[in-house]
Amino acid sequence: MKRKLLTCLFFAAACVLTIPVGAQTVAFADQRAGWLEKARENMPELIRTEVKPQWIVCSEKDPEAFQGWKMIRTEPIDSLYNSSFKNRKEVIVDFGDHLTGYFTFRIDHTGLPADAPLRFRLTFAEVPAELNTPFDPYPGGLSRAWLQDEVVTVMHLPETVTIERRLACRYVKIELLAQSYYDFRISDIKFEAVSSASGEGRPLEPTVDPMIARINEIGLKTLKECMQTVYEDGPKRDQRLWIGDLYLESMANTYSFENHALTRRCLYLLAALADEDGWLHATVYELPKPEPQINQHTMDYSLLYGVTLLEYLKATGDRQTAEELWPVVVRQVEFARTYLKDDVYDMEKQPQWWLVFDWKDDLNRHAPIQGLMTFAIDKSYELATMLGREDEVKEWPDVVKAMRKASRKNFYDKATGVIVSGPDRQVSYLSQVWMILSETLTAKEGERALTAVLDDPTTCYPGSPYAYHYVIEAMIQCGMNDRAKELLKSYWGGMIEKGADTFWEVYDPNDDFKSPYGFFPVNSYCHAWSCTPVYFINKYKDIFQK
Repeated sequence: MKRKLLTCLFFAAACVLTIPVGAQTVAFADQRAGWLEKARENMPELIRTEVKPQWIVCSEKDPEAFQGWKMIRTEPIDSLYNSSFKNRKEVIVDFGDHLTGYFTFRIDHTGLPADAPLRFRLTFAEVPAELNTPFDPYPGGLSRAWLQDEVVTVMHLPETVTIERRLACRYVKIELLAQSYYDFRISDIKFEAVSSASGEGRPLEPTVDPMIARINEIGLKTLKECMQTVYEDGPKRDQRLWIGDLYLESMANTYSFENHALTRRCLYLLAALADEDGWLHATVYELPKPEPQINQHTMDYSLLYGVTLLEYLKATGDRQTAEELWPVVVRQVEFARTYLKDDVYDMEKQPQWWLVFDWKDDLNRHAPIQGLMTFAIDKSYELATMLGREDEVKEWPDVVKAMRKASRKNFYDKATGVIVSGPDRQVSYLSQVWMILSETLTAKEGERALTAVLDDPTTCYPGSPYAYHYVIEAMIQCGMNDRAKELLKSYWGGMIEKGADTFWEVYDPNDDFKSPYGFFPVNSYCHAWSCTPVYFINKYKDIFQK
């Protein structure tokens, strides 16, 4: 109930929060059309690959399996094609891997002509439990329509049926709901998988740990399926661009597929669709036309836009794009500065649930946003120096310095060596992480703080791969290389050991049924923000490949 309430509050606030603009001119009014056109020019072609299932499988209950279910191979696919489906009535086919794309199958009558329509229910699943958990009555906090089940009526035979909706799955259950006297069979089941990513990523060193190699492989698969005509956060659910996902996906892409045009497209799209005051929406749509999710603002995501642009410039040398979008970065930083009170982010002005950071209800976000904002302004100033624009924002280094000083005064417990957050002085992984990444803590202090939280089971630990990405970043910054490698193997490797074909939106090793939405089947089991082992493994080869 708490998670459901939190989600409802978040989206309700999104509908009413606005930035007063009065009679002022719309920010970037002269640039928006050009930015939107450049986003269009960088639209990638989708690569289409036909994939066919090889096996019929059945669900088997197993308390040791992820979410209590596993799949058992029972027959080769030809046994389905060569038999009556009227007698079988139900089947689950296994494509052998996670796919994103379009599903097709053929139906033929085998004797008498069809005298009435056929009706089927098709259910598409990323993980086995999706096929074994009743969808109705639906208890989730997001739209029931995100769940991947379709009722199909076939009026005439023979017929080739293609589901118009793009799907993300490994398993497909076909159930016969209504039929007449005639017999029929199903054949030629196939999936047209789509992605804008090409290539295989970078080769790994021959000395690499087999688990690291497997994590890299699944990370690439996850990234590839989320690389559509934007960096999608999840190909099953949401299917849109979010800034937080863009930042992580673009860095993983830099160390794998190197499709920088997709990053450029997303940067321009977000800029073109900023609100009237120039504040970026956290998420935008492509279809039926490019438009934002109105007033969906999150301060931590908008601040990461400048960091994303900085990393893009470093990877590509594309100064023109960085120059054109530089004013957007300035706007995000200057807006965020209006939330500072005595150099500390004012949580009373903006409720803490208005910040993302993690799928973790009990996380106090005051120290994390203080650290992230410090980090983002510092990185945005680095971008300014690369562009020769530092005179335009010459006060930013002083802002960063003052914020670090205020952070140490208000959040750092010198006696215990950890960062505390909120009135209850909560100790969490992410509070330490963001004060490390912002260089508020020295590497030595950061190592002490991270060691303390890692070794304390009562600490507020992360609930998603998104948050664990930053934990590993902080470990590397503190020189905790062995523990970073150990954590990457145990956390992402833990998903592999539980059967992951692609990495998940939400993963808590202590709770297989965790869902921010009140219903675990609506979770995304191929999710952009979980792909970043690709970045770590390929950027820090001396840590992860030796």
